Amino acid sequence: MDTIRLRLDVSYDGADFSGWAAQPGRRTVAGVLIEGFARLIGAETPLGLTVAGRTDAGVHATGQVCHVDLPAERWTELAGSLLRRLAAVLPPDARVRSVTPVPDTFDARFSATFRRYEYRVSDAPWGPEPLRRHDTLGWMRPLDLDRLNAAAAGLLGEHDFAAFCKRKEHATTIRAINRLDWRRDPDGVCVATVQADAFCQAMVRSLVGAMLTVGDGRRAPEWPAELLTLRERSSEVMVAAAHGLTLVAVGYPDETEYAARAEATRRLRA
Repeated sequence: MDTIRLRLDVSYDGADFSGWAAQPGRRTVAGVLIEGFARLIGAETPLGLTVAGRTDAGVHATGQVCHVDLPAERWTELAGSLLRRLAAVLPPDARVRSVTPVPDTFDARFSATFRRYEYRVSDAPWGPEPLRRHDTLGWMRPLDLDRLNAAAAGLLGEHDFAAFCKRKEHATTIRAINRLDWRRDPDGVCVATVQADAFCQAMVRSLVGAMLTVGDGRRAPEWPAELLTLRERSSEVMVAAAHGLTLVAVGYPDETEYAARAEATRRLRA
């Protein structure tokens, strides 16, 4: 059967999802996408749904990317209306924003060059604005932006982030962070931007949790970087709540480099 690979750009409000990955008896983002496609093309059609990065329960996305393989015949029938049809069958807290044919060398997970997240924190004494309560953490201590950025600077680069990760058997905790900084938006909310080639489970939320204790004055700016010498998860690191975190972008090389990038990513870091 001839198939065509499609890149899906996806957004979702993670509040009512048990994360990305399909799980029996639980509502997940992958689950509702698979159900939506089943209604349009038949439940018996294998999709090979592959995502750039699995998000945990409660985490949101405005820039998630995944791919599916559709029978070429069905794509021919649906090409002009698939986006609109998906909008009709998906729940309001999950949206497919674009559907793009890509070469079969494209792999949403392994061809990616970076994932970028943002974490929103309000240190206003009254807490987050009600309309942003689902994507903004309330922090009851005032935060100092200079201290936050000083802590962030010590975490840049390639390191073993074991102190900030939930370790998985036979998986490396070495990662390369190429962007980590804080800003304060006009609404007063502090926003951390973190970008890396990939992340361990709970790594971003752990980094944010560590930096927040620096920003409010309870820890020294050097403390998060000092934890990089550890080879096990640190019990002193607070994991920030899931709802403040949003996956905002996934980067990819030129399409001529999809296969090479995927091959390089599959090699385990030493």
